[in-house]
Amino acid sequence: MRYAWQVCLVTGLGLVLIGVAVSTLNVALPVVVRHFDAPPFAASWILLSFMLVNTATLVFFGRVADLLGRRGVYLTGFALFTVASGLAGLAPNVEVLIAMRAVQALGASMILANGTVIITDAFPPDRLGQGMGVYIGTLSVAQLAGPTVGGLIADTLGWRWIFWVNVPAGLLALVAGLVILRPGRPARKAPVDAAGNLVIFALLSAALYALTEGSLLGLAAAAALVPVLVAVERRAANPVLNGALFAAPLLVFSNLASFCAALARSSLILLAGLYFQAARGVDALQAGLAILPVPAGMALASPLAGMLARRFGAYPVSVGGAVLAACGLGTLALSTGASYPVIAVGLFVAGCGNGAFLTGSTTQIMNALPPGSLGVVNGFRLMIQNIGMALSVAVALGLLTSAVTPEIRAQVYQATLALLSPAAVEQLMGGFRTTYAAMFCVSLVGALCAALARPSSRPRP
Repeated sequence: MRYAWQVCLVTGLGLVLIGVAVSTLNVALPVVVRHFDAPPFAASWILLSFMLVNTATLVFFGRVADLLGRRGVYLTGFALFTVASGLAGLAPNVEVLIAMRAVQALGASMILANGTVIITDAFPPDRLGQGMGVYIGTLSVAQLAGPTVGGLIADTLGWRWIFWVNVPAGLLALVAGLVILRPGRPARKAPVDAAGNLVIFALLSAALYALTEGSLLGLAAAAALVPVLVAVERRAANPVLNGALFAAPLLVFSNLASFCAALARSSLILLAGLYFQAARGVDALQAGLAILPVPAGMALASPLAGMLARRFGAYPVSVGGAVLAACGLGTLALSTGASYPVIAVGLFVAGCGNGAFLTGSTTQIMNALPPGSLGVVNGFRLMIQNIGMALSVAVALGLLTSAVTPEIRAQVYQATLALLSPAAVEQLMGGFRTTYAAMFCVSLVGALCAALARPSSRPRP
């Protein structure tokens, strides 16, 4: 067990690195947008470029690690993420920044596609829930520190340091991985579905463009690529979208629940950050402090959920977490005009629910899988989640900004709307209510799917 907890430390560093990078930028986005005077399209793609590339390459790097060895791919991800972070801080314009965010995403994909599998291989099945709870809890700690750190850095050192702080953390994680992680044995040789990954990348790009810009052309392109993807996957020897992954009801409903949870959860910190800055007129640091109940709830619930999963099983923890997350989002939908303590309760409950669901659902899925294909199946699981995350940001920003006139849309991203008329702020508040209500409805569907993901009595082989 000593080695297992050392592995947990290394993989936890990977989640901290990515979690801090994502959560700091969610809060500091208005500062970056104002620096470059970026238009709304570029502002949204500072976030979406990372999510798109990360989503489209998760299964690919999970499969590559199955073939070549997990340790090498995992550590390469640390190196790539660290270099890209340093270059992002040097970006002379918003276009270069978006490109470096995409390179960051490649490194993050190598880390995320393999971290959960490395944990699963290191822990015995009866202790996996504890290990997974601590592992996911580290992401919660990163998200706990991220908003405050992001706001503080943006207000003092400047937005470039939001990326540069990743460099020493990345080097530390790389050295720790080199020292601690043991080389694994690659799986049997088999071709990687590069064509399928490219079509998925193009399809997601078109879909996200359609959602963020309301483009019929983007929607038509996404629809046209669906039959292309089906044809490519039918001919692939090892398809990205392997139909066998949908055979078991547990995997079907668990993946659907994960998708819905990500769709409802992933834009929460971004939305709350824009709410406090754009609608209530506070600075980035104050907004970061105001958002803390979300990661605090996750940090509290994740390790507790791991202990409960070991005693009662992962299934009830997953369902309970999904229901609790829906309750938090419902509270937020009804309290956009309320005082901060009421909003803080909604944020905290949503954070607790998400932390419990992630721990329970991940433990349930990984315990049900045969070890021979953990990399590709876990990559698929994460890809489904990341599709939900990318769509969450695109849909949330689309719903939110649809409530205001095109003339003042840019002020939402720059968080200067509070300086305009009260009527403009009230328009935006209507957008927040609509967006939170939509997230609440999606989370209810996720809770139903989690309930339907009842495990069989067979133990993991």
